[in-house]
Parts: sequence; C-alpha cells; structure tokens
Amino acid sequence: MPKNHKPDIEKGGKAWLYSDAVKEHFYNPKNVMTDKLLADYKADGVGEVGSPACGDVMRMWIKVDPKTKKVKDCKWKTFGCASAIAATSVLSVMVMERGGMTIERAKKIKPQDIVARLQGLPSVKIHCSVLGDQALRAAIRDYEGRVED
Repeated sequence: MPKNHKPDIEKGGKAWLYSDAVKEHFYNPKNVMTDKLLADYKADGVGEVGSPACGDVMRMWIKVDPKTKKVKDCKWKTFGCASAIAATSVLSVMVMERGGMTIERAKKIKPQDIVARLQGLPSVKIHCSVLGDQALRAAIRDYEGRVED
C-alpha cells in the first residue's frame, strides 16, 4: 500500500482499504467477457487458473494480430474478490493500450506491475494479481500452441 494512501470511510464507518484505481476497476471493470459475447467470440488463446474449491477462478481470452503478434483484444471473467476483479480488469487494459502489447512483452508482465498500476493492494490480496498474470500466461501458451500446429 502506498505510504500516502488513506482509506475512504464508507457507509457504516468501515474503512475502504483500496486505492481509487482499485475502486474504479472493481466498480467499473473493463473488458469483461459476457455470456452474449462469448457465444460468437473467436479467441486465439484461452487460459484458466485457480480452483473452484478455494474460491478464485479466472478465465482469460485473447485475440492476437497475426502480423504484429500484438494482443488486439483481451476479455476475462473471474469468480473472486474485489482485488481479483480489479487486477484482471487493469491487466486487460494494460495489454491492449497503445495498439496492444506484443506477446513477448505481455509474457513479462509481473504481479508487481499490476499492483503498481492499481496503486497498491493490501498484502493479503497480492495473490489476486498473480491470478491475472497466470491466466494471461496460460492464454498466451494456448495461443502459441495453436500457431505452432
């Protein structure tokens, strides 16, 4: 958590322990896969991580430009907490901004990069950013396996 971070006081006098960036991506998540969109979505790679037994499951779909090898679209769905939702939302924005990241660059995203973009997460929630990172890597591995065939 950044040194100058001060939690907001929400209804009932409880502290909100998250940054404005986390709050924005939790309340207004970006690039979420919907059931309607999924019916016709042609992903180049799909990755899933987590376990329904422990609670957090994350699935990510990517489309890759075959010429530039840049991620041109990234959708996701998660069953998890506010941190997992915010981390995956911001990750999807990160890989698509400025015309999309190359696959090679996207593979190098670390949980710390996601946490920094969110302006911090409580230490007990860092594992949520790792799920996004792992789901993206799984989707990239799936994509790479398809293009090698």
